Amino acid sequence: MKTKFLAFAMSLGLLITSCSSDDDTPVTVTPLTGTESIIVGATTTFASTTTGGTYTSATPTVATIDAKTGVITGVSVGSSVITYTVANTAGPVTRTVSVTAIPAVTGEITGTFTADKAYAYGNYTMKGIVKINSGVTVTFEAGSTITVNKTTGDNALVVLNGGKLIIKGTADKPVVFTEASKIAGSWGGIIMYGDAPIKAVGGVTTSTSEDGNALSYGGTNAANNAGSLTYVRIEYAGSKLADGTKELNGFSFYSVGSGTTLDHLVSYMGADDGFEFYGGTVSLTNAISYGNTDDSFDWQDGWQGQNNTNWYAYQTAKGNYGVEVECSNNNNTYWPKVTNMTLKRAVGTTPETAGAIEIDAFQFKKQGNGDFSNIIIDGYGNYTEGTKTYTGAACKIQDATTNTDQVNGSRIKLTNVTIKNTSKEILGASVGTPATPIVVSFPVGQFATSTTATGASLTNGAWSTVDGNTLLK
Repeated sequence: MKTKFLAFAMSLGLLITSCSSDDDTPVTVTPLTGTESIIVGATTTFASTTTGGTYTSATPTVATIDAKTGVITGVSVGSSVITYTVANTAGPVTRTVSVTAIPAVTGEITGTFTADKAYAYGNYTMKGIVKINSGVTVTFEAGSTITVNKTTGDNALVVLNGGKLIIKGTADKPVVFTEASKIAGSWGGIIMYGDAPIKAVGGVTTSTSEDGNALSYGGTNAANNAGSLTYVRIEYAGSKLADGTKELNGFSFYSVGSGTTLDHLVSYMGADDGFEFYGGTVSLTNAISYGNTDDSFDWQDGWQGQNNTNWYAYQTAKGNYGVEVECSNNNNTYWPKVTNMTLKRAVGTTPETAGAIEIDAFQFKKQGNGDFSNIIIDGYGNYTEGTKTYTGAACKIQDATTNTDQVNGSRIKLTNVTIKNTSKEILGASVGTPATPIVVSFPVGQFATSTTATGASLTNGAWSTVDGNTLLK
């Protein structure tokens, strides 16, 4: 009996030992399967027949993955190792996913848009005066490049009143409009029309555009919405049209309203103004005017944008005023407001045209007015032409009427202004026969200098870089 019991116990021990050994053998996770290459923004799924595990991505800035489902989303170009871990198994398994760039679409843009059109990321050519009709929306995706060629004749992109242009650039993927020869003055830039209020010469509320299109502008819709331009760069604009009389800016805004978004725009190396407003209520934020041979910023016709900030101007080689301000000879009781401005003029910069002595940071004429604060002005010194030396100034009042109505009437205000390498703070033009300088005396609090102005605050990136060179000097 004892012998039988002992044999039974030994057999039971062996059985328990055998079962225990089987339970301790770790499970091997089956390999991951799934497409290993995707483009930015696309998805794929990695999977294993061993369930219950968790997925992780070694480089989530390249590819993210849902921890439970294994769905991978491409974020940026590169590769990332995907790890799948299951508890109480022999160990995790891995598989690498590669993310490639979205392929660029190509095509030609020409004619007049009569229906909505969306352009995917791509490299396009544009030919002729392209127009967006009323009721039509045209969209460009981030990273796109649109190239014109001056040999094809007059070229420009025109948003007619009632049309909309939506450009969805980003800091690292701006939308760039450029010209093949890279010569200033080779095309007409972007021209937008709206129906916001204006007050042109003679106090009229409508006028005819000076861009060669000869279109009527001006209306009563202060909230007009002509679209949204974000992170857009215009290069080598300022073309003189075939009639030989009209020059076009990088950006031209005719009675555009406050419902329009203008943010992170660059006007680069044009042959006229960087930005010009013809009345309207739209505001411009985070803007760079670089190397434009006329004025960096310019307006007329009673422009009254109220939320402008972070304007940066750098004038080099040739350039006129940093900011040219006029109100078409109307003594308006309203004016635009701009905060955080930097106006820089490189050493050796000369006026656009010999004999036209336009060398000041701010010039006010024809009842020009405005409220400006936190400004850095640097480099508006003397200029010698022939045997005569001209004095540059931070602020120049060009005519007696502007001095009487706008300066003395407290409708021009510049505060927290830091001035460097500039000959005069305030200067009145010489008028009459014999020529006598205008005596300019701002009321208390209307012109205030400091040493602490910070000027424009902009973050450098691809949007503000051309051929590897930053535009923020």
